[in-house]
Amino acid sequence: MKRLSKPFTQLQPEYDVIVIGSGYGGSIAASRFARAGLKVALLERGKEFQPGDYPDTLAEAEKEMQINADQHEARKNGLYDFHFSENISVFKGCGLGGTSLVNANVSIRPEERVFEDAAWPAAIRNNMQSLNEGYDRAREMLRPSPYPENQHGYPELAKTKAMRTAASHMQQPFHLADINVSFESGINHVGVEQQQCINCGDCVTGCNHSAKNTLIMNYLPDAVNHSAEIFCNIDVEHVARMADHWVVYYDVFNSERDKFKAPLLIVRAANVVIAGGALGSTEILMRSRLKGLEVSDTLGNRFTGNGDVLGFAYNCNEKIDGIGLGKLCNEAQYQPIGPVGPCITGIIDMRNQPRLEDGMTFEEGSIPAPMAAVINMSMLSLAGTVGVDTDGGFSDWLSECKEEASSLIQGPYCGATNKMQTFLIMSHDDGQGHLSLKNNRLNIEWPGVGEQPIFKTANDAMYQATTALGGTSVKNFTWNKMMRHGLVTVHPLGGCCMAEDAAQGVTDHMGNVFKGNAGTETHPGLYVLDGSIIPRPLGTNPLLTISALAERACKLIIARLGKTIAYDFPAVISKGTEPAVSVQFTETMRGFFSKTEKRDFAKAYELGQKECSPFMFTLTIQSEDIDTFCSDPAHRGYMAGTVIAPGLSAQPLTVSNGLFNLFVIDEAEPDLKKMKYQMQLNSYDGKAYFFYGYKSVENDAGFDLWKDTTVLYITVYEGKDASGEIAGRGILKIIPMDFATQMATVKALNAANTFESLTAIKIFSQFFGSNVVSTYFRKFF
Repeated sequence: MKRLSKPFTQLQPEYDVIVIGSGYGGSIAASRFARAGLKVALLERGKEFQPGDYPDTLAEAEKEMQINADQHEARKNGLYDFHFSENISVFKGCGLGGTSLVNANVSIRPEERVFEDAAWPAAIRNNMQSLNEGYDRAREMLRPSPYPENQHGYPELAKTKAMRTAASHMQQPFHLADINVSFESGINHVGVEQQQCINCGDCVTGCNHSAKNTLIMNYLPDAVNHSAEIFCNIDVEHVARMADHWVVYYDVFNSERDKFKAPLLIVRAANVVIAGGALGSTEILMRSRLKGLEVSDTLGNRFTGNGDVLGFAYNCNEKIDGIGLGKLCNEAQYQPIGPVGPCITGIIDMRNQPRLEDGMTFEEGSIPAPMAAVINMSMLSLAGTVGVDTDGGFSDWLSECKEEASSLIQGPYCGATNKMQTFLIMSHDDGQGHLSLKNNRLNIEWPGVGEQPIFKTANDAMYQATTALGGTSVKNFTWNKMMRHGLVTVHPLGGCCMAEDAAQGVTDHMGNVFKGNAGTETHPGLYVLDGSIIPRPLGTNPLLTISALAERACKLIIARLGKTIAYDFPAVISKGTEPAVSVQFTETMRGFFSKTEKRDFAKAYELGQKECSPFMFTLTIQSEDIDTFCSDPAHRGYMAGTVIAPGLSAQPLTVSNGLFNLFVIDEAEPDLKKMKYQMQLNSYDGKAYFFYGYKSVENDAGFDLWKDTTVLYITVYEGKDASGEIAGRGILKIIPMDFATQMATVKALNAANTFESLTAIKIFSQFFGSNVVSTYFRKFF
């Protein structure tokens, strides 16, 4: 399957624009800046998932869960990202495409009254035309549409019918939601092949059927079509200003660099767009402030959960079919179960209240298949402890007990759990949450948030809806006195809010970061474009508004840069690569280097030692696909990493364009094989050096296998290639402790399963071993 991302070994030292994060703001920025002809790199913390990669079972889903908390940080990048806090917890996605991979893809606009709030900058508040154009651009790319009920073979869904019943009982308007889902198969507007929705109900654990219009189906492939470069597993720590450029400091997941305590890597750009979401972008700016970046003291303020409330109507009178089917979609024994449908299809629209803050968007949902067994047992417990039955009578109780027994014995697709309606409400909290760094970890503080009156109103509305369905009302289990009315949000907003000036917010109307605590001066080329800049709750699903603001800002920024952008869709097949199985390992070597001695390696080593001029690198080496690597006489691999060399730079240098050759024959001496290292070294202030190193593997007098494979003779040149003057020479060595660590880093990349992974490592090991034997033991055979 084609992939949009590249190996991090291909990351270049400098770009016109670096985008950090690939949610709605980041993906739009990458697409639009690339369309404007700028050299763009997008750095994503998570992994790339394509249809077919998402978990279908609980065991698979557990491997993709990362748990963060105010006093705990997960050092992994699983797809399902939870941040638990005392007052309000957050769930979001972590992968290429951000939360679009795991949301319910509802694309609707807030009430117009939302934008009358003085919290919005006047440039938006007084000129809605520019934002309306942003909405139109976003809809053009995301292609939202309502579920085509009773058309093209799509029947009315049981959960939609139940929502209509509830709306009628509550005397509130009901309508089908615009959702980013494809209901037709074919090549889409950016050249990606999509399939029609099969009504499996598994939208929020990841669509395995190419039907959900996530960002990997539109903006991200569009960015790649226009030559943007995407890199995954990149964890950005902070940004810093250096002369007229920005320096982005980052680490790489799954490279094992942490085992060597290697320093952060860097990449430079004239413009940086931070788009890590309400939590991620705020944290990056906070870490940048600790490193000296001047940012408004309002950073972290006005965090909001968008008034999110979760609840359930359990054991209703009629079937709901609200549990996703996963791999069971085509199994005959489950055919009697009706189609689940996309996660959210229907809305009870309760927004148009006399007072804006009393309005709510009331939606139904589905539970994805990987969580089916967990929700089944949980609801059996919660219904009896915190649930409130909305209809009484002995016969009703007896019938409900029978349905619960059916779920307990036969599973979630039968009985009470199959008669469960999931509710999600978005409303207007007071938006007064606060984000901060404590003990170097992101912390959420919002005392008493769950006790705000709007949340009781929301729970009352869910009770009324449950009454109409004859079920047991089950609130979010953390919303009680014992749990201090804790909340859970899937729509975190704020933290880097836009405003008129730095005294009131962090960014201006186009996401440009204010410099300092007062006035309107901004950092040139530093932007935040995601949900973190939204200055108040929206009262409805925020993805379309985040997208509209990003579209609007990108148009203004591109004009500021003197560029233009075309929005057309010429016929095209989306670009991408078919990654082959390869092998990766990380290596550290240490030694000494002299800028004085430029001829003799041994003398340079001794002089460097006397002058206290150490030289150390930590490189992650990735082979070409394993078959090509072994068969190609050049035996190529690609490298990236860091170099610590105080004689060249006060800060660590970052490697780019690294080329590694393993056991290549020296044409001048056929009995001699070399391991070659060639790479560009890039300093934080923009200076470049070229590094060439080799290990001589030869069957000379004595048995010196360890020396030959662990001693590297290095030459450093001024400039980006070997045509420059020699800057110095030296020798690096692998110490036994580092070698042992290096062996533990060997892994296969892009393997479909464990067997394929082990096979690749076996082929690599055999290749290495056969070359050692042919060199040192040839005379015995």
